[in-house]
Amino acid sequence: MIRVLLADDQLLVRAGFRALLDAQPDIEVSGEAADGEEAVRLVRELRPDTVLMDIRMPRLDGLAATRRITDDPELNEVKVVVLTTFELDEYVFEAIRSGASGFLVKDTEPEELLRAVRAVVNGDALLSPGVTRRLIAEFAARSKEPTASIALGRLTDREREVMALVGMGLSNEEIARRLVVSPLTAKTHVSRAMVKLGARDRAQLVVLAYESGLVRPGWLG
Repeated sequence: MIRVLLADDQLLVRAGFRALLDAQPDIEVSGEAADGEEAVRLVRELRPDTVLMDIRMPRLDGLAATRRITDDPELNEVKVVVLTTFELDEYVFEAIRSGASGFLVKDTEPEELLRAVRAVVNGDALLSPGVTRRLIAEFAARSKEPTASIALGRLTDREREVMALVGMGLSNEEIARRLVVSPLTAKTHVSRAMVKLGARDRAQLVVLAYESGLVRPGWLG
């Protein structure tokens, strides 16, 4: 059973998400928070698998709450997915850099929301379908200039190649087709790159790919 915590200051929004999620046989809403402070407290108390975190909330915003959760070693297994009204929210990329596993726009189709919740728990999700690969590049372009990373030296040539493809937004299946290997082999390379670089999840691997200059904005075509 996937346990989800809802963090949003709008009661109707939380009610809508709860109705959708609780109707699934493999998902349950373990709690609700109306602000960031309450979200952090409930995460520590309930230890959900994932948090759907709104950005704009009173007392403590979703970005700060995300940092508190992802900076706590005891909460390492909790995945945070940032919720935003607009795809071009200026805080989204910073949220991912802060440890969020990805983000969803609030008008995402119900089926895609459910797929994303399940995928995030499995470590496979990054962005909602409504957010294009060009948007990843746009956020990357707004971030700091790429700098050479000594850590990349820990990777094999194939792992660097796979990491670049992850940074370009490809799934394990797409990477497997590109490199003519099995999806399991592609997933193994991704996992090894994450371990060697200390990436919390696939989202942070994408950030590292951009920040190290392994992938540059504009390469996505």
